[in-house]
Amino acid sequence: MRKLHMMAVPVMALGMLAATAAGATADEGTHSYQTELKALNGSGGTGTVMLSIKGDQATVSEKVSGLAETFMDAPYPHVQHVHITTGGQGVCPTMKADKNGDGVISTTEGMPSYGMIGTTLSSKGDTSGKAALDLKVAGMGGNFTYERTFTMNAKTIQAIEAGNGTVVVHGLDPATLNKKAANAKSDLDPKLPLAATSPALCGTLVAGQMDMPVGNPETGGGSTAGMDNGMIALGGGLVLLAAGAGVYMVRRRQVGQD
Repeated sequence: MRKLHMMAVPVMALGMLAATAAGATADEGTHSYQTELKALNGSGGTGTVMLSIKGDQATVSEKVSGLAETFMDAPYPHVQHVHITTGGQGVCPTMKADKNGDGVISTTEGMPSYGMIGTTLSSKGDTSGKAALDLKVAGMGGNFTYERTFTMNAKTIQAIEAGNGTVVVHGLDPATLNKKAANAKSDLDPKLPLAATSPALCGTLVAGQMDMPVGNPETGGGSTAGMDNGMIALGGGLVLLAAGAGVYMVRRRQVGQD
């Protein structure tokens, strides 16, 4: 019986250590981000975006509502992108960005805030900047959901990890603009109206809960997914130390009884 007790203590300790490590590494390599999309240019729309990245694979879940519904008797095509900056945090522009005073923040006027296009959130096919104005793969209608897993380029991933990734949904209702802006051509493609390519929703991606440290007030605690390697190692060391102490106590008791 004494031998069984001596064997049980380290075995239990190792079991606890293995369970701790398994829980901490269950989501290792996967990073989550999220943002609340807020209206730009008086679009009146709202939205949410959830993004998870593992390696170069990105999964995007998005819900949008309240945007322009139709254009030329068809569902309004809302092109959308992850914009990235190379210096400073990507943010959403204010009306101060309207440099020409036409009452609309155009895409190029907003770029000093949210940066260049890193990834096109297309419904299918190409996700590079080449698909940025492809209306056939845009979000359709005033209310839509977007679900897609695709390979994301390294520059966009690096920007998102640094807090420099901003989701921008484009497309305004011309009827809500002043006459000058409603009749203006797009600053990106003169074949399109200014309203079609101007930003309607914007939100900067921030790290989600699975990347938060344990016990952070914003997460409510209770998860090991946010523990870094140092904390895991420390926890493992304490468990092994407790195991060693248990063995010592059993042995000491055995000697006293003998």
